[in-house]
Amino acid sequence: MKVLIIFNHPYEHSYCSGILEKIKGTLSTAKHEIEIIHLDKEQFDPVMRAQDLQAFTLARSNPKLALLMLSEQVLEYKAKLEQADHLVFIFPIWWELMPALTKGFIDKLIFPGIAYQYKANGLGMTCLLDKLRSVTMITTMNTPSWAYRLLFGNAIKKALLMGTFWKIGIKKRKWINLTNVKSANKAKREQWLTQIAYEMSQLK
Repeated sequence: MKVLIIFNHPYEHSYCSGILEKIKGTLSTAKHEIEIIHLDKEQFDPVMRAQDLQAFTLARSNPKLALLMLSEQVLEYKAKLEQADHLVFIFPIWWELMPALTKGFIDKLIFPGIAYQYKANGLGMTCLLDKLRSVTMITTMNTPSWAYRLLFGNAIKKALLMGTFWKIGIKKRKWINLTNVKSANKAKREQWLTQIAYEMSQLK
């Protein structure tokens, strides 16, 4: 299986970085092929600029022309996305949502002509990512799980798994959310890594 990891955290010693290393080791042991997009290190531009929005508008009527308007980096990510059997997102939750680079990746890559196209009748979408079987979202946060669920409605889950990836037709979607990370002791953090390794070892 080819696994594409989209990673977003600017600090190389973050707990998210530890999660990334654990996943890399687990997937390598299981003989999966790994591709990593490190949005921070690769200085991804998350801003939807005028040309990007023009391409978005054109994508329904003229997808080939729309693709010509996208940046080389987006087209490079497009090629990686099209080859992936499974996507893993790793990022911290800041102010109840994803960081800007992750949001920009969704805006620019889960895009008509790349990830989906509109159905001819205008009702719904058809997924263009023929190989993609499933998506796993791994997030860290300092908010208690009860507060994020009751006060903020599990915003990430609703936006990305019940929203974006459900809308384009990805049936297998999983969210692993680690809460109170800042105050978690070493034993708890190791327990989380073990849990994540197990989840990754189950990929088929």
